[in-house]
Amino acid sequence: MKPAFTILFLFLFKTALSFDVIDEVSNAFKTGNSKELSKYFSSTIELSILNEEEIYSGSQAEIILKDFFLKHPPIATKIIHKVISNANYKFGVLVLTTSKGNFRVSYELKNMGGKFLINQIRIEENKA
Repeated sequence: MKPAFTILFLFLFKTALSFDVIDEVSNAFKTGNSKELSKYFSSTIELSILNEEEIYSGSQAEIILKDFFLKHPPIATKIIHKVISNANYKFGVLVLTTSKGNFRVSYELKNMGGKFLINQIRIEENKA
């Protein structure tokens, strides 16, 4: 009984550690929840959607992403790359499957006061 409990504990511990902010942001994209996504925004965001690039406040970026999700309802996400080895920087790339096509989404997070916040999002047509 003890070995089974130990194995279960180690599995749950490893699973808890492997779930990070990159995964949380991916889940917000998957559900198309701009409000949940905005919880990870820094005060300003460099936002590029289909070649339209601008720097926005967090609340402006939330509205723009809400509009994007209304026009392109998400179905699924798949993380294809992540950088989590730096204590002050994280980077994720995912494929966002929507009802109107697939998009490549990349996002950059920086450690600000002990919390990782998004300072850049790029959404491009997925050409792969």
